[in-house]
Amino acid sequence: MFSTDVLSMEDRATLLHVARSSIQHGLRHHRALLIDPNDYPKALRVSRATFVTLEIGGQLRGCIGVLAAYQPLIQDVAVHAYAAAFEDPRFPELREEEFPRLEAHISVLSPPEPLPFGSEQELLAQLRPGIDGLILHFGHHRGTFLPSVWEQLTEPPVFLAHLKQKAGLPAHFWAPEIRVERYTTEYFGDADGTASPA
Repeated sequence: MFSTDVLSMEDRATLLHVARSSIQHGLRHHRALLIDPNDYPKALRVSRATFVTLEIGGQLRGCIGVLAAYQPLIQDVAVHAYAAAFEDPRFPELREEEFPRLEAHISVLSPPEPLPFGSEQELLAQLRPGIDGLILHFGHHRGTFLPSVWEQLTEPPVFLAHLKQKAGLPAHFWAPEIRVERYTTEYFGDADGTASPA
């Protein structure tokens, strides 16, 4: 069952440590760190969906995750940290010399909820900048933006236009069949170690 409890500072620190350890393990062994969830506190054994985002000098270096929970939180972070470093198709595999400069950020997602709307304007009026992550569906097109993307795309119309493009649609495309789901995240990283209020 999904818990809305905010993770403790200790739990966040553990997740960040496991993310970095999994990447380090990947540099040496070319696979993610194997995790036994039973070695960790209950909050980290709950099934949760996560994204792991990697940056170097403030620039994206990889981001991989899932929208639906299917494995224990601690395991999800280990798998996605490795994938963000070595399997993001937008970037070459992480090199050993990059590791010391790497910053890891973890987003722990709430379950997505459908947004009801009858028009694009109705959808835009419901968006909460800085809080909402969105999943857009249209036919076989699908795209998502984490709430952290609001830092670059601060206006709802711009955010939505870029999300459509990420899903492979024109920026100004609209059809009644478009579906949108909203989720929030608990977001924390190496730089601050604290969770955002989401």
